[in-house]
Amino acid sequence: MDELLATPKSMKKVILRGIRTTLLKLGSATKVELSHTLGISFPTISKFLAQMEKDGEILSVGLDDSSGGRRAKRYTYNPEHMLGLAIFLERTETNFTIFNCIGEVKEQGKAPSVLIDDGLHVLTTCIENIMTTYPKIHSIAIGVPGAVDNGRIFYIPGYEQFQNFDLKRYYEEHFSIPVVVENDMNAAVLGYHNNKGIKDKQSLIYLYSGQNGPGAGIMINGDVVRGSTFFSGEISFVPQYNDRNFRQALETGNGSKKITIREDYEIDAISRLVASFVAIINPHTIIFCNDEVEKSILDKIALGSSNYVPSEHLPVLTRSDWKQDYLYGLQSLGLDLMMNGTSR
Repeated sequence: MDELLATPKSMKKVILRGIRTTLLKLGSATKVELSHTLGISFPTISKFLAQMEKDGEILSVGLDDSSGGRRAKRYTYNPEHMLGLAIFLERTETNFTIFNCIGEVKEQGKAPSVLIDDGLHVLTTCIENIMTTYPKIHSIAIGVPGAVDNGRIFYIPGYEQFQNFDLKRYYEEHFSIPVVVENDMNAAVLGYHNNKGIKDKQSLIYLYSGQNGPGAGIMINGDVVRGSTFFSGEISFVPQYNDRNFRQALETGNGSKKITIREDYEIDAISRLVASFVAIINPHTIIFCNDEVEKSILDKIALGSSNYVPSEHLPVLTRSDWKQDYLYGLQSLGLDLMMNGTSR
C-alpha cells in the first residue's frame, strides 16, 4: 500500500479500515504483523494503534513469546467499540437489528410502520429512541421498498411523502454518522450471498412479491446490479401478455395480490419471468421467499419455465427467509460503513 497516493484524510480512512479488517479477520496481530500484511510502515502502524488503544477500539491481549529480542505486544479488535443499526420499512411494520463489529446481533425488534403520512417524523423518533438505548451506534443502514439513487428515493409507489427525498443526507445531517439507504431487493440478494458464504462470483436473482408489489434483486458475478438509472429489478413493468405486465399478471380481478403463490396463472407468469432471466442473464440460482412459494410450487415453476427455454439452462430454484436475508444485507452495508469511518 503506497502511503503517498492519497490525501491525509482519505489515507487515514484506508489505514483504519485495513487495521480493523485485518484484526477482525486474524483475531489478533502484532504491530510487525500488521505492518507486513498491510504494507504500511511500522511507525505509522504504531501511531494508529496507540490512538485506537486509547479510544478503546483495540485491546492488548498480552505479549508474544520472545525470540531473542523485545517481546511484541499483541492486539485484538474490540467488537463492542462500535454498533450498527439496520432498519427496513414495510407497509405493516418496521423491522430493525442492532449488531456489533463482528456481526453479532445485540437486539432485533419491530416498530409500527413509518410508511404513513407523518412517516419521516415517526421514523426519526424510532431511530432516536434506539440510539438513546445504544449510544455506540456508528452507522445506519435503511432499507426501503423503492428505487434509490445514492440515498435519494425516487420511485416508491404509494408513499408519496418519501418520493424524491434524500433520506441519506437528511439522517447524516441529523445524527452526524454515516448512513446508507438501499432498495429492499438489492439488500436481500446481497444478504443471501453473504449469509450463505458463497465464495465464487455467482449470478443470483432474488424474487419477492411482497407487500409493495413485486421486485427483484440482481447480482451478476458477485456484484449487485443497480442499473444506469438505479431502476434495475423493477420487474412489475416486464411485459408478459398482450395487455398485462408482470404485476398485473399476478393480481386478481379486483387488483389485489395473494400472499401465497399457488394458482396456475401465477405460476405461468413467474415461469415466463424465470425464462426471461435465463435468456438474458443465465443465473446460477433464483431465490424465492419461503413465505410466498412452497417447495412443490418450485417444481411447477421449473416445469413451466422449460416450456419457454431449454431445461438444461434453468438455474437452481430455491427458497429462503427474505426478512433475515434483507436484514443481513443491510447489516453488511452498515458494517462496511463502520469499517470506513474515521470518528463519530
